Formats: sequence, C-alpha cells, structure tokens
Amino acid sequence: MNKVRIITYGIILGSVILSGFSRSEKQTIAATEEGTLTLVANGEDFVRQGFVSKDGWRIDFDRLYVNFSAATAYSTESSFEPQKGDTKESIEYQHRIEFFDGATTADLAAGEANAEPIVVAQADVPTGFYNALTWKISTAEGDSPIAGNTIALLGQATKDGQTINFDLGFNQPAEYICGEFVGESRQGIVTADTSGQVEATFHFDHIFGDADTPPEDALNQDALGFQPLAELASNGTLQLDDAELASQLSEQEYQQLTEAVSGLGHVGEGHCIVSTAE
Repeated sequence: MNKVRIITYGIILGSVILSGFSRSEKQTIAATEEGTLTLVANGEDFVRQGFVSKDGWRIDFDRLYVNFSAATAYSTESSFEPQKGDTKESIEYQHRIEFFDGATTADLAAGEANAEPIVVAQADVPTGFYNALTWKISTAEGDSPIAGNTIALLGQATKDGQTINFDLGFNQPAEYICGEFVGESRQGIVTADTSGQVEATFHFDHIFGDADTPPEDALNQDALGFQPLAELASNGTLQLDDAELASQLSEQEYQQLTEAVSGLGHVGEGHCIVSTAE
C-alpha cells in the first residue's frame, strides 16, 4: 500500500518551544488543521478528444500510460520559480508531501472525452498553499502494463483514408521540477473546508504538433509530427520501442522526438525544469 509522508519544517524547534506551556496550551498550539490534497495527471483535451497533428494526421488515443515515482508537493515559505534559477535543493518549505513510495502507472486516456484529470494519489495534509511540485517518470517494472518503459502511447492515426494502429514505447527517465500551476484558476490551496489539487500536466502536442497552431509557431517547428512515424508502419501497424525508433528514424528525427518527450511535463501552462538523470 502506498504511504504518504508529511515532513514539516521546524518540528524539533516547535517541540522545544512547546515545552514551556501548560498541557492545554500545548494542545491548542500544536493543533494543525488538515485538509485533502490530490495529485492528478492531465493529458488535456489532446488525449481525451483527439487532435490533428501538424502534418494532417488525426490522432486518437486508446491508452496513454505514464509511470510516476517520487511525486512530492511543497508549501514553500516564498515563491518558487525554477525557470528563474530556483532549484529543488533550494526549496525552503513549510510542508513537504511525499505522495507514495515506489511507483505507480496511470492511464491519462481513461474515461470519457470530458472526464476530469486522472487521480494519481491523495493525502491528508496540513492546510496551506502547495505551490511547488516535483515528480519523476521512471522505468516501470513488475506487473505494470508498460514494464520496461516510462511512457507508452497506444491509439490510431488516420489520414486520407489510411489508418495506422500505433503502440509506441519510450524509456526516458526524467525528473520535473515545477513551481506554481499556471491556468484559469489557482491550484494547490488546501483549507480545512476545501480540498486542494496539484497537477502534473502533459502536452502531447509537443510530439506531434497541432494543425490549429500556425506552422511557424515554435510548437510546430520543434514537434516531429506523425508522418515520419507513419513511414515506419507495416500493414497499418506501428509497434516500436525506444531502441527501435532510435535505429529506424534519422538521427535528427530521433533527437527531435526525444526532446519532445522530455519536454512533455508541465504544471498547467507553467514550464518545469527537466533533469534526464534517473
């Protein structure tokens, strides 16, 4: 069973300070209100509703697996902005929530087209604003449906009457160091009456591009698209792992693909610092 680990800064100092108070005063001071914090994973509408790649292929996912480990939320003492040089080691936190031991595999494509993001883990936590999130995608083991991979994409791509069933596996361990969620509403606020949510967001249009975005946009310039993968299909089937993709794509195409996979992780529209070390 996964265990939630809650680490509160200054707990030893607090014990010393409390030693000077009466029993009833200690109980009042030591009481910490709690609420619920949920970690979700979101592939956005691209995953649930499908989209058209920059080169005209309609992409629909049946399964989209991501193997999570070391997911940790922080309530920091000041703003945390990794894009401006803040590091994981420099986080000064009031509370740190380690959501689970080991690893867990989530299917981001599960549910209906308008379903909510996938719940990965949930914890009872001290109230506060959880404005930093770190997680790893690690190589799945054991009975995981993607054992040997970090991410797997299964679905169909269609263009001009041609359909390709794809099953693509990637084994690219990475760690994402992220600040506050960026989106239409603020996330990470936990009160005694209101649960909070932190989100690991994955932008899969970074791999395939997006026909609704101008061709000259950086998104489409950096994306591989689907056509180079379609050319590797045989009899309407494309089933390749990371090593096979490396050998069959050109060096430039494979580099473009791996960089896109590495850059999948965000917090809403907020960018993260990515480390490829496992």
